[in-house]
Amino acid sequence: MHATRRAALAAGLALPFAARAQEGFPSRPVRLIVPYSAGGIADTVARIVQPKVAEHLGQSLIVENRTGASGALGAALVAQSPPDGYTLVMEGATTITSPLANKSLPLDYDSLVPFTQLTSAPYVLGMRADFAARDLRGFLEDARKRPGAVTFGTPGVAHIGHLMGELMQSMAGVKMEHIPYRGGADAARDLAAGRIDSVFISESSLRPVLESSKARAIGVTGAARRPNLPDAPAIGEVLPGYELSTWILLFAPAATPAPVQDRLAAAFRHAVEDPATRARLESTGSDPVWTDPAGALALYARDKAVITRLMRESGLAAGG
Repeated sequence: MHATRRAALAAGLALPFAARAQEGFPSRPVRLIVPYSAGGIADTVARIVQPKVAEHLGQSLIVENRTGASGALGAALVAQSPPDGYTLVMEGATTITSPLANKSLPLDYDSLVPFTQLTSAPYVLGMRADFAARDLRGFLEDARKRPGAVTFGTPGVAHIGHLMGELMQSMAGVKMEHIPYRGGADAARDLAAGRIDSVFISESSLRPVLESSKARAIGVTGAARRPNLPDAPAIGEVLPGYELSTWILLFAPAATPAPVQDRLAAAFRHAVEDPATRARLESTGSDPVWTDPAGALALYARDKAVITRLMRESGLAAGG
């Protein structure tokens, strides 16, 4: 038989098997990589939705923390995995900011595709409890008087929290020192210990040190105050025009078949629409949001354009 004919016949025979494999998806546990430390917002959200996602899939959802390089190491593991839907990564806007700031990452984020959104949320500006200032205006005034002396921690270089801090400095006319961490929970622990002055992290990561009275929330990065933090003003109340929130999307290798993406998205929708799960997500300071694969891709493309412009204007993008 001619080689071309044999190849065509093999491809034709393979198609039904591939279709059946997709129809039977998943036939084994699915891994969800969280590329940040345990206790951070991505890890917290993953473990909140884990039971309901597994329930809908009929298979275990195994949450695995793989930290490093502001999330890039965990994302690279997924990008290098077979595009079969069995290895996923939960990520935020770092998928946009990191490649702009670092041209030597261990992956091309275009090798991943977002297939659903889970949450939207502002971050919180937290300040150590014994800082001399008592509120956001006082904090900025202190930073203005001591250029470079006041520190702020975030979950990593070029993480969205870092960008939030840079935006505040630019708008307030202050200069602070950025301290990057492996995740928000790590930054919160150093804030509680008094090793740094402030943090831009998720409410979930900051909550334990707020409850221990070792820090206070002095601002939120979204457009309005949060119900869980009524005394913390929107930073825009002090710096008009300031607003920057983040989201959590689920990503799979880019070649993952559309039916598999749809199946996975439906499982996460099952979790987000469960009343008890929604309540737990809201308690972290996140707004539960669900999108189908097309909606997730549209959101990602929109924010990539906005963040790229902002990073270039602020000088955070490598090469300007």
